[in-house]
Amino acid sequence: MPVTVVIGAQWGDEGKGRIVDYLAQDAHLVVRPQGGDNAGHTVVNARGTFKLHLIPSGIFRPECTCLLGTGMVINPVQLLTEIDELERSGLDMSRLFISSRASIIMPYHLVLDRLSDAARGDVSIGTTSRGIGPAYADKAARRAPRMGDLLHPDYLRTHLEAALPHVNNSLAHLGEKPVELDQILAQCERWAEALGPRIVDSIPLVQAAITDGKNVLLEGQGGMMRDLDWGIYPYVTSSNPVAAGAVTGAGIPPTHQSDVLGVVKVYSTCVGAGPFPVELKDDVGRHLREVGQEYGATTGRPRRCGWLDAVVLAQAAWLNGFTGMAVTKLDVLDALPEIQICVGYRSGDQVLKTLPHNEVLEKVTPVYERWPGWQTETGDARTWDELPANAQAYLRRIEELAGAPIHYISVGPEREAMITLPIGRQRPPA
Repeated sequence: MPVTVVIGAQWGDEGKGRIVDYLAQDAHLVVRPQGGDNAGHTVVNARGTFKLHLIPSGIFRPECTCLLGTGMVINPVQLLTEIDELERSGLDMSRLFISSRASIIMPYHLVLDRLSDAARGDVSIGTTSRGIGPAYADKAARRAPRMGDLLHPDYLRTHLEAALPHVNNSLAHLGEKPVELDQILAQCERWAEALGPRIVDSIPLVQAAITDGKNVLLEGQGGMMRDLDWGIYPYVTSSNPVAAGAVTGAGIPPTHQSDVLGVVKVYSTCVGAGPFPVELKDDVGRHLREVGQEYGATTGRPRRCGWLDAVVLAQAAWLNGFTGMAVTKLDVLDALPEIQICVGYRSGDQVLKTLPHNEVLEKVTPVYERWPGWQTETGDARTWDELPANAQAYLRRIEELAGAPIHYISVGPEREAMITLPIGRQRPPA
């Protein structure tokens, strides 16, 4: 049952796309199970640097079929833009399919997202204004059009006729003009023509891959701290970027999930509002941002940067059941004389080891362990033994705090800048 789920262990932006691109060399099917184009995966390969927002990173491997899963909310405009960019780079895009059950982000969802978040004032969530929240809200309220509806225009018209009164009431409340049904339907007709051949019932595709014993990758979007149920609510996304959400969004029974690979950046980054106890606003924080190029792939916003938060990591490892980890951006720490890890939060006389309520989390003081840096370049390392001793010690500590072994260590953005450790190994000896 070779199904591997790739999950973000922090606030997102851990480098999941880079890891999936590497793992996809042995994969036959890569599924994006949830989320929308509010986040991006950056992939660097011989063709160039690509920022993908919807299409799975496995598209760069010619043997891979890629699927946009049922749990996604898809903006057809963004999807067509990505397809065009990849086709112009010479990629064969005939291997890309879309679940007929995935929801559509309509143009009015983007407007509602922007205006609704602005209306929050001082308690704005800081969304990307990509329409993700309103699209998932309509899905939960059973108002959302789905990709398969594009192939059934009469049904789509009836569905939108029922949904638009609510949409237009919301727009009017926010001071925006109403949506015209015929204008929306005309746009949907163009989408149906451009995307129709890719829209499929995804169950036979996924089921055949698993039944035939092929390697399947589920490429998660976002991170545990942005999970709708387990993250820093309300500063979260509107889906479940944890392993349980991945199998649901992909249409795979939990019994077929064989491995959960947590992607862990060796420091912490966060985009948007909400509590972020380990944030550094000093020279070290600026160093992490500039050396790590910590700017949002979707919005270009500078990411908030800080030390690794092991409280977050431990919760992610438990909730997702990590069988292993992929550690990214080790090379960003190369020049630092000292590295710190947050192992708890001080709140009054207590040291908390789990995530408290946001009101408490906003006021805690991180409890740090201090580790000596290695001040040696790691970008050329391709084996564990080629890493400096202090880097090895730091990585061993990450394994101890997460309770899971490291299987991959990224030391640069290029595909080949990866150290692979044996799957099934125990943690390296101290």
